[in-house]
Amino acid sequence: MTRFARWTAAAAAALLVAGCGSGSSEGGKDEGKNSGRPSAGAPSSGTTSGLPASLTSQKLDWGRCKGSSAPGSGWQCATLKVPLDYAKPDGETIGLALIRSKATGGQSKRIGSLLFNFGGPGGSGVDTMPSYESVVGPLHERYDLVSWDPRGVAASEGVRCRSDKAIQTAESVDATPDDAAEETAYFKDAADFGKGCAKAAGKLLSHVSTTDTARDMDLMRQVLGDGTMHYLGFSYGTELGGVYAHLFPKNVGRLVLDAVVDPSADTVGHAKNQTLGFQRALDDYLKSTGQDPKQGSQKIVDLLNRIDANPLPTADGRKLTQTLALTGIVLPLYSKEGWPRLTDALKGAEGGDGSGLLALADGYNDRDSSGHYGTTTHSQRVISCLDDKQRPTPAQTKKLLPEFERISPVFGDFMGWDTAGWCHDWPVAGQYDNPEVSAPGAAPILIVGNTGDPATPYEGARRMADQLGKGVGVELTWKGEGHGAYGSGSECVDSTVNSYLLDGTVPKDGKVCAS
Repeated sequence: MTRFARWTAAAAAALLVAGCGSGSSEGGKDEGKNSGRPSAGAPSSGTTSGLPASLTSQKLDWGRCKGSSAPGSGWQCATLKVPLDYAKPDGETIGLALIRSKATGGQSKRIGSLLFNFGGPGGSGVDTMPSYESVVGPLHERYDLVSWDPRGVAASEGVRCRSDKAIQTAESVDATPDDAAEETAYFKDAADFGKGCAKAAGKLLSHVSTTDTARDMDLMRQVLGDGTMHYLGFSYGTELGGVYAHLFPKNVGRLVLDAVVDPSADTVGHAKNQTLGFQRALDDYLKSTGQDPKQGSQKIVDLLNRIDANPLPTADGRKLTQTLALTGIVLPLYSKEGWPRLTDALKGAEGGDGSGLLALADGYNDRDSSGHYGTTTHSQRVISCLDDKQRPTPAQTKKLLPEFERISPVFGDFMGWDTAGWCHDWPVAGQYDNPEVSAPGAAPILIVGNTGDPATPYEGARRMADQLGKGVGVELTWKGEGHGAYGSGSECVDSTVNSYLLDGTVPKDGKVCAS
């Protein structure tokens, strides 16, 4: 089971590898109201208060990055110590893996550090940052490029909830149950996954929230020697950036939030948003092939129903199930560049060969050609289930299914069931219905929305800007396709973001960049 929330760089990398015939290497919500929800924390006076000097004054031991896929000598890695539990700042600590490349323009031109979070939650910043350097070349001259693996992710106490064999076995579980037996299997698998996470993570499972990571960011800022936080966050990274701004409004420097998660949406609202977003992207794809979106969607629904009854054979001997087929359809919708591959995969499936869609699904699910799965989806689940307080029951979900199916005949059933299955019988309680992102007194924050974004629909950008507060959230719109806008081919978007980050030039709220 995989929730569809990922930044475009990860999706594009998965598409590239899927095109070579293997998976990638390791590396859902109603409109909620703000009243009555617990705050992520009181706004800060400008410091990470209460932390011992052993943490705030620590010196990072930057050195050459290790590992078989380590980047070149221009990149350095280090480990930052942070409290396991911020309520016990003098207690146990954990280590966060950091990576950086120093500003190329020299100290006289250097602005400071620019932190990146590439989304997920669960994506590895250490693995992704070097490959993103070419996109942010103009920024690198004046900023140290810095990213990290958040707590519970990859090299920072990353969580693996089940074995490769168990993951592959679980792929046969139908994520859109059609009868009582399939429903029982679906929820048993969800509960078993949670038990595996609890066993693997132990006490860390209660300390991987977005609020915890936002506090880690401010400690990181201090240790890096920056007076304010300069940050570029994508997808889930926008939620993280909003929570940071709420907690530390006086520490906000130049923040850019791109591919924006709707902060007003709860679990069900987020699922509805994504259902709408992916159907919009599918409609645009179908139009590009000369098909009527309604008829084309029905053709895909019929294909998925046939696969549900009789999974398709594939080149590697595995079967393409309905759930894997749907995942394979989702991946190329993250980027317009993936549309031709979707055409080929659907054509193959219509002809009885599931190999193309399976390769795309493997790319999304972090499965490589040897059958090894990465931990991104494990980390994504442990973080989001600690964040999300809402736990829809199976009965509540069944009542919601008709509405989800009206939004999208292709994705609605899956996304509807996911609202109950994703955190079913989770070992720890969720923390909030909606993230608190109000940041009165913060410097202007640039919010970038893409009208064709499937995973974080465009409407979320305006809602984030409004909830950050008057004079804080500044919206920039791109009329484009794919998940995210910056670095996606719009000179207007890139130059606006670069001017803001390099010169502090804040565009007019509501500026629009045409495709």
